[in-house]
Amino acid sequence: MSGGGKLFIIGLGPGPDKWLAPEAGAALAEADALIGYKPYTDRVPERAGLERFPTDNRVELDRARHALQLASAGRKVAVVSGGDAGVFGMAAAVLEAVETGEAEWRGLDLRIVPGISAVLAAAARLGAPLGHDFCVISLSDNLKSWEIIARRLRAAAEGDFVIALYNPASKARPRQIFDAFDLLRGMKGGQTPVAFARAIGRPDERVILSDLASADPGLVDMATLVLIGSSETRLIPRPGAEPWLLTPRSYGAGR
Repeated sequence: MSGGGKLFIIGLGPGPDKWLAPEAGAALAEADALIGYKPYTDRVPERAGLERFPTDNRVELDRARHALQLASAGRKVAVVSGGDAGVFGMAAAVLEAVETGEAEWRGLDLRIVPGISAVLAAAARLGAPLGHDFCVISLSDNLKSWEIIARRLRAAAEGDFVIALYNPASKARPRQIFDAFDLLRGMKGGQTPVAFARAIGRPDERVILSDLASADPGLVDMATLVLIGSSETRLIPRPGAEPWLLTPRSYGAGR
């Protein structure tokens, strides 16, 4: 270990305090420095002895290097992400910085603390859409090309996975979600269930159930988790409530 410092990489969950893992809460309580994208650091309550270093978006490696430098100097640092830090979050950015950075960083007391990912929160709200094999794909082309994204979408559709889409649309990337739906509509049945699960667990939560043929990608933003079923995924009607979404545990057995 180096210098007595610690580095916690923490997933804050989708939003509600009740979905913050106990281990994550304990790590935040121990930290004396907090680093992360400002909307995430804003979710951590102010307290005496906690110095805050909020940053803009798209500076993940700078953020990671700063955290590593502080930990090397003996600080107890919490780097925060939404959801789970290992799913399109800061865990990878910190380890990338460790891989290419100072030799002493490899000896730090570095702990990755799991959190509840958006796909898990959305699935729990929807029923059991992840009861069989599924995949998670980010539509962001900031760090990979659209050609790679399209290849992975085609492979997921060919494999008949349930598909969860992260980072589906933003002001800078309004078209990818439309292109993704166009691609999937050419490969999957129009009756395939689709769910738009926005801001699950927060006051502005919204869930829209549709099918692949009629779903409107224009309703999607960065706070939306898009879930597209497999050929086995189906709705279970409920009186006076939205239907459950089910992907059964067995495949090809019929109903």
